[in-house]
Amino acid sequence: MNPILIIFTILLAVTIQNKQNNMLTTNERLLEDFSTEHHLEWQIINDGVMGGMSEGRFKINSDQTADFGGTVSLENNGGFASVRALLNKPTTGNFGKIALRVKGDGKRYSFRIRTDVNFDGVAYASTFATKKDEWTEHEFVPADFTPTFRGRILQNVTPLNEAQIRQIGFLISDKQTGNFSLKLDWIKIAEK
Repeated sequence: MNPILIIFTILLAVTIQNKQNNMLTTNERLLEDFSTEHHLEWQIINDGVMGGMSEGRFKINSDQTADFGGTVSLENNGGFASVRALLNKPTTGNFGKIALRVKGDGKRYSFRIRTDVNFDGVAYASTFATKKDEWTEHEFVPADFTPTFRGRILQNVTPLNEAQIRQIGFLISDKQTGNFSLKLDWIKIAEK
């Protein structure tokens, strides 16, 4: 057997085992860990829906991580790429925080939540910065999320109802043109 293949296989097994050993506490619920058998169905939505030229891609890897990457372009009034998934079942109860682990490219991303299953409508967003080529964990409480619609902050909208999260996703925008790359490890929720 090829020595490089042996080393890769060992590293992959160690990575998966370490991920499985990262146990949840009793009040936490895993929303996504990108396991090949049970991952959510992720859908790319780029600015092409409005005539833009940005390109986003999403791939689930064999090491139980996922890659969200591509290119953001401002051509034709574009400027965003996103990916989102419907949860298998809505959250219930109130959460104290949502946490996620990512490896970034130094750009800012928006973590987005929707409380319905509709394609369009209000999204609750919270922005986080990444460190180039470093794994970082980010925690959000319900008050961190701002209601938005097509890039605009909404006023007089009900705050996030954390008991009914139906969709989660990520978006890159804010004129951050060029290539982007965000590796995702897990997303979990901790109830109060």
